[in-house]
Formats: sequence, C-alpha cells, structure tokens
Amino acid sequence: MENKVTMDRRSFLIAGGTAVSGLLLAFDLPPAVRAAMPELPKTVFAPNAFLNISPDNEITVWVTRSEMGQGVRTSLPMILADELEADWSRIVLKQASPGVVFKGIRLRTSGSGSIAGSWGQLRTAGASAREMLVSAAAGKWKVSPSTCRAEGGRILHVPTGRRVTFGDVADSASKLPIPEKPTLKDPKDYKFIGRPMKRVDGKEIVCGKAVYGLDVKIPGMRYAVVARPPVLGAKPLKWADAKAKAIKGVVSIVPVTTGLSQGVAIVAENLWTAIKGRDALTVTWDESKNKDFSSANFKEQLISALAGEKYVTRNEGDAATAFETAALKLDATYEYPHQAHAPLETMNCVAHVYKDGCEIWSSTQAPESIHQDIAKMLEIDPEKVKVNVPLLGGGFGRRLQIDYVPEAVEVSKAIGAPVQIVWTRADDMKHGFFHSWTMCRMQAAIDQNKRLTALKHSTASSDLSVLGPPTLDAQKYAEGLVPWGGYDSPYVYASYQSIYAHVDSPVPTGPWRAVGYPQNVFARECFVDEIANAIGKDPVAFRVELLDGPPVTLGRLTIDRAVLRKVVEVAAEKAEWSKPLRKGDRRRWGRGIACNVYHGATVCAQVAEVSVGEKGDIKIERIVFVVDCGQVINPLGFIGQVESGIVWGLSPVLHDPITFKNGQAEQSSFADFNVLRMDQMPKVEVHWIPSTSRPWGIGEQSVPPVAPAVGNAVFNATGKRLRSLPFRLNEKG
Repeated sequence: MENKVTMDRRSFLIAGGTAVSGLLLAFDLPPAVRAAMPELPKTVFAPNAFLNISPDNEITVWVTRSEMGQGVRTSLPMILADELEADWSRIVLKQASPGVVFKGIRLRTSGSGSIAGSWGQLRTAGASAREMLVSAAAGKWKVSPSTCRAEGGRILHVPTGRRVTFGDVADSASKLPIPEKPTLKDPKDYKFIGRPMKRVDGKEIVCGKAVYGLDVKIPGMRYAVVARPPVLGAKPLKWADAKAKAIKGVVSIVPVTTGLSQGVAIVAENLWTAIKGRDALTVTWDESKNKDFSSANFKEQLISALAGEKYVTRNEGDAATAFETAALKLDATYEYPHQAHAPLETMNCVAHVYKDGCEIWSSTQAPESIHQDIAKMLEIDPEKVKVNVPLLGGGFGRRLQIDYVPEAVEVSKAIGAPVQIVWTRADDMKHGFFHSWTMCRMQAAIDQNKRLTALKHSTASSDLSVLGPPTLDAQKYAEGLVPWGGYDSPYVYASYQSIYAHVDSPVPTGPWRAVGYPQNVFARECFVDEIANAIGKDPVAFRVELLDGPPVTLGRLTIDRAVLRKVVEVAAEKAEWSKPLRKGDRRRWGRGIACNVYHGATVCAQVAEVSVGEKGDIKIERIVFVVDCGQVINPLGFIGQVESGIVWGLSPVLHDPITFKNGQAEQSSFADFNVLRMDQMPKVEVHWIPSTSRPWGIGEQSVPPVAPAVGNAVFNATGKRLRSLPFRLNEKG
C-alpha cells in the first residue's frame, strides 16, 4: 500500500540562541523566562529547550513525555537526532519539567499521542539546528552553505573534506537568523527513523540502576501510608492512635483530606514501620451511602439502562422501518466488567513543602496537572512548585490522575519535612480508579434476501468520574464520540444508530488503556461475526463487503474505509485465513478476526488462533496483528508496544475482573486479580503497512481487537458464543 510523503510543519518557529556559549533551540523567549534564566545571553530566543549543544560537542535532548515502558526516551530523541544529523553517542537525555521554560509544550503522556504530537515539532527543531550549524561552518570557512552538509555530529565541506564538530560552531550558529522554513529530510535519507534502536535506558533498567518514583530518596525524608476507607466514600470520624504511636519509629499521625478519598496517614522513619503503625491504628468511619453497593446490583442497573432512557449520538437511515420489516432480527448483549490498572509500581510521591515553595518527585503521566493543582492547593506561584518526573513503573492511564500527590503535599506540610507517600498493593487495587463496567446491546435487522438493513449499538456505562459530572446530553456525547467504537463504527450500514446510557456509580473510574474502545469494539466485532454467521458469510469477506465505501466523516474524525479494508485483507493473508485449521490432539481449533480504527487515525486488524480442550479450557495459540499507523519510528519499540497491548487485552479475556461487594472492591492483590502469565502468552506476529506519512499512535491500539478476535475464534472452534468477560466454557465445552 503506497502512502504519500507528508511533512507536518507546525505554525511556530523553532528559535535559536546561545546558552553558556552553546546552542539552544526552542520558542521565542519572553521577559519572564529571561528573568528566570539570567545566565542566558540576550540572543536566546526560547524557553523550551528541546535541544542544546555545548562547546564540547555534548548534545542535550529534552524529553517532553513520561517514560513508562513505551520507549519515548529513545523514539523521541531519534526524531530530532535524525533531522539534526547528530552523533547518537554524543546525546545526553534530560527529562522536561513543567514551568516557564516549557510553557506551551505538552508534557502530558496520554492517548498514544507522544510521537504523533511531537513529530513535526521535533523534526522542525532538528532541521532548524542543522541549517544554522551548516551556515555557521560555512561562514567560518567563507564558503557557500550549499557546499556543506551535516553528518554524524559534524559539518563537512564537501569540496575540501574539511570538518568541524557541532560544538565547534555552536556559539557562532546561535547568532544566526532563524530559518523560517527549514528543509526537512526526505524519508529515504533517514538514518535513525525506521531503524531498530535499542532503548537508551534498557541496560540501567535491567541492572536495577534506573530511578523510579519508589527509588527516590532525599535527606530527612519520612515515609507514610494512609488508612483508607473500608467503603467507597466513607470518611474518618475519629481514631485511636495510642498503639500506633507506641511503635518505635512512628513519628506522626496526620489526617488526610485531599486525594481520591479521606483517610489517616501514619508517618514513620521507614516504610515497614509506617505499615505496622497503620495496622495498629483503629479508625471509626462514618456510614457511607455506598455500603450496600455491589457488582451484582450494578449489573442489573446497566441492563435496565439499556432498555430505558438513552441518548442517540449517531443516527443514519431509517432503522425503525428496517426493524419493522425485518425477516430476521438478531439481539445480543455483551459485558465488559470492571478492571484495575494494576501497574507493577504502586502509586507513590515524594513531596517537600518548605517556606518558599514545594518540590515534588512523582512518577506521573500528568506533570502539568501537578504543577498547577499543587500551586492552587498551597496558594503559591506555580513557578515555586518544582516537579521532577522519574521513570514510571507502568501507567496505563492510572497515572493521569494525581490524587496521590496532594496526599503527600498535605502530609509534608503538616509535619514540616519531606515525605514519601506509598500505596501498598492492596491500596492500589482497592482504592484507585477503575475501568468502567460496560454493557452493550447489539441489534440487527436482516431482510428476506439475507441483507443487513439496520444495526443498533447501545451502550450502558458510567461516565469517567475523573472528568466530573456526567454529560447527560446527546449532543455533548456525540461531540465526545461516545460510545467510542460505536459512534465511530467504520462499516457501511443502510441504517445505523449508536446509543449511550449513563448509569451513576460510586466507583471511581478513569481512563484504562484504550479507554472506551475495548468494551465497544468487543461487542461490535463479535456481533459482526454473529451477523455473518446468520447470513452464511465468511467473517473476513463480510467485513470487506461492509468496508466497501468512501471515507466517512464522523464529527471531527474521518475514517478511510479503504485503508481498513486493506489491513483486514493483509491480516487474513498473514494469518493464513483460508488454510485448514489443525485437527486432532483432542483439542478443537478456531480462528477469529477483529478490526478497528482508533480515533480516525491508526487502523488495525487482528486474527486470533485458539484451541479448546475437552473440559472447555481456552488456549490462545497465535495472534497476528496488522496495522497502518503511518511512519514507524523505532521498530523495536513499536513491536514491544503492540505485544504489551495484546498482553493487556488478554488479561481480562482469561482472568476474573474487579468485583464489588458491601461497598468495596473484593480483590486486593495479584493473587485474586490475575494478569496474563508467561505460560499463557501466545505466539505474536506483528506486521505494519510501510508508510512515510506522519506517525499515529500505537500504545493503545492493539488492545481493543483482542477480546473480539479471541471470542470469534472460540465460536469458530466450538460453536458457542461467549458474550461476557472473562471467557468461560463449561466442562462439556
């Protein structure tokens, strides 16, 4: 599949200037920044230093996204370094922090947007620097810049072979005019982009030298854990702390009124003592209105909501007439229950509140939120709040919430010393944010000629509580593309409706990897197979037929059906869809396919191959994943992202969810909330459509097709349709 080369040029210019006799590139520098950085000479233009080069030829690249295993500390510098023509061995990475220097630059890591959002920005930064360095060298030699070129961290004068390092001409380059439209590389000249590159921090991570949030230690630091409510929404009325205070090393007991829920913090000289102190603390809690909340009751509410008042967010054709005149009607309900984020590194934060400000060390996806919210909390200038971002031991959307940060700030302020708040595994599993429980009702109308004439996709769930009160407005839900995967279904239907129903829930809900797509794509893609089976069509051929149409614009999205059709066809080819399945070994084998377009950008298809034993045990044998996501930056990181997304999607397929009873989560560790184990990992094959167009996301995109591909494969193997996660077959299979 051919993709045209497109150059994404941002509306801003990357400015240049000197920094301690070096070269600094970023935005034009306002007076406030100059005051904050008095060591910079007047020729510096910008506060946001993506890149600076010292006279000793050290190249510093500032990473503007949080590293949580997705490889941005490698991929983002690759983009800039390629345009710069840098010597990779001379690059030093530094983590950007919010503040006046990085004002206007997104530091939030979410929505699979790190590369997509930085692509044009970093290319322009590198290209601008390269042209300035070339011009500086040409001026030094008194030759035309057209006779010079950058390569491997040096400037070469082609006719004479003379060379200088970037550092040799950095000071001169900083005094040159800023290129208004720097020439970006032709993709055929990429040196790093598209090549497999080992992670720059891989060795330190493997050797245990890398610093995560839990590794942060500062002088005088105390440790704290919080006694958290036994019921959602409960508040502490009083507590008996004599036994806790009697434990050697416990230094303070502090009420916590910030964060996700109220509680009581036990502060100690070390973490183990703080935990022992919490165990010895007796807290009396109020009687929360949520004490009777349970998963069983909530499920009934969701089912009722599917039949009650709902909001139509997309309405095409005449579905009512199609259903009235249908020769066959299909009606199925799919269920995707609560899930936990469960990152290996639990929530934690070091905060030091002092007289003139506050410094924070937080493994976070949202450093700007911390910067602004803590400034408001302490009623100080945001520039007096310093936020440091260590490595994240997993994020998956959980660390977009910063509830654990104000807890640490509140305790630090109360005790007058730096403190590290640590969530235990049980805290993290029972008291965090969860993936919204969702029920989807799918309805299809089929005429006497076995043609699909109408489809309804109804979703009942809770709005993400982190976003505030529910929308409860059809237009607003449509503007938000709700339900994701339903509103933006890519297929061509004669009549179609996407419908959403909100159900109030006391369970804190936040974005879980791929947010609203997994549950709706599960229902949509399995139901497409149900329709194909009902009318006697092959699932791949039926999808190709449903994708035979022009691009469609849905709200702010445009979906190119031809691209998705191509990806489906390639996935079927790579998975050997037409090849007979294995037989024998007393297991039944099946294949299933699912596909998706993620927010009108990344297009993917996934084929699962499964086997089912005599007692109904399901084993995922093979997954083939095909994607068109534009330019792939680092194939190694790209494949790792796809594989990790598949692991993420398989866990709820095979293992039990989070359930609630008596107002609290019943699970508390990986012993009762299982994730995929190594011996359950299938063979994974990753393919991508070659492209030099701008890159799109890949961090979340492989998650949504997992459950439906596996579900469809199980049906193919057994003839049994599984519509609820996790997948369970009875002993007779």
